[in-house]
Amino acid sequence: MDAVAVCISSGMTRGARASWRDAFVMAFVFGVFQAAMPVLGYAGGAIFGDAIEAWDHWVAFGILAAVGGHMIYEAFDKNDLAPRNPFAWRSMMLLGVATSLDAAAVGLTLALIDLPLLASIAVIGAVTFALCVPAVRLGSRLGAAFAHRAELAGGIVLIAIGVKILVEHLSA
Repeated sequence: MDAVAVCISSGMTRGARASWRDAFVMAFVFGVFQAAMPVLGYAGGAIFGDAIEAWDHWVAFGILAAVGGHMIYEAFDKNDLAPRNPFAWRSMMLLGVATSLDAAAVGLTLALIDLPLLASIAVIGAVTFALCVPAVRLGSRLGAAFAHRAELAGGIVLIAIGVKILVEHLSA
């Protein structure tokens, strides 16, 4: 759901210019990250399980807060008229990591309850992809309607997701 929310806010910042290609590429990147992190958790869980749990929420919060804060700054920056591309590879990679870090713990759980790893990650990646494509398109439509506030809203959403991840892990 974090990846879906990021896809909606990314689509909003791009507005009507978010193409089907943008939607498919972002959905693919997020699907790969959501599927890869449980593999890392599965493989490294026995050795690094406690360390991953100790800091994943802080890293996710930091990345999302930084990207979201930058988007909010750009929303109020009157001197910067250059259009932003939330679908740039660097942005997508950072967001892919931030939204999937907690999935490493899922890999540890898969190992503990003896679920088939390949089937599990295939489902995780496919579901993420299937939900993210329409999320980008929905965000694109919302962004076209609210273009003057889309970058501000997108930044607020990213920071809110980071706070949610942090609160969930700290209160557990």
